[in-house]
Amino acid sequence: MMPSVSVMLAAAALIVLMPRPLSQAVDKRELDQRVRSFLDRHRNDWHDLNVPEVDGRTLHELVLKHRYQRAVEIGTSTGHSGIWIAWALSQTGGKLVTIDIDARRHAIAIANFREAGLAEHIDARLGDAHEIVPRLEGPIDFVFSDADKEWYARYLEALWPKLRPGGCFTAHNVSSPGMNGISEFLTRVRALPDGDTTIDTSSSAGISITYKRPR
Repeated sequence: MMPSVSVMLAAAALIVLMPRPLSQAVDKRELDQRVRSFLDRHRNDWHDLNVPEVDGRTLHELVLKHRYQRAVEIGTSTGHSGIWIAWALSQTGGKLVTIDIDARRHAIAIANFREAGLAEHIDARLGDAHEIVPRLEGPIDFVFSDADKEWYARYLEALWPKLRPGGCFTAHNVSSPGMNGISEFLTRVRALPDGDTTIDTSSSAGISITYKRPR
């Protein structure tokens, strides 16, 4: 005899309410400890076009707060910001696509991602972001732009239509309006009819944070 609909619904509800297996909880704690240990060991090593720790924490918190899963980073450098973003994505079930054109920095970043235990949450691509970014498929939840400033506006143009409502486009070094491309980018991003922009000044570099309003 087939089980009744009420019995099947009750069984499904029980499955949903069941806690995660202990092994998953342990694995998550182990990964968190591994990432923290990695960041502590390398706290003073991020000198090659990397973000400061306070900005890494800001990116991490944005991803966690909104439970983003599909993230893009333009400008990997040696991986500091990517580690903060991917660490958050490891908790939301997401993945980061990060792009850099410099083979040396790309290789160092991959080694860092592996040492931190986050390689499975990162798709690190070596190549020209001018070509790769327009080909990325949507929808995308989160973008961090930290490459060539004069192309910031073009990266925004390429990815904003693919950003889902509620998603977030962030950009680094926006507190330096005299830097090539920054003023143009800020003018464009602030003029978006469906965007709301604030500037986080936790560091002197500054991060613009633009949320895409729901339709």
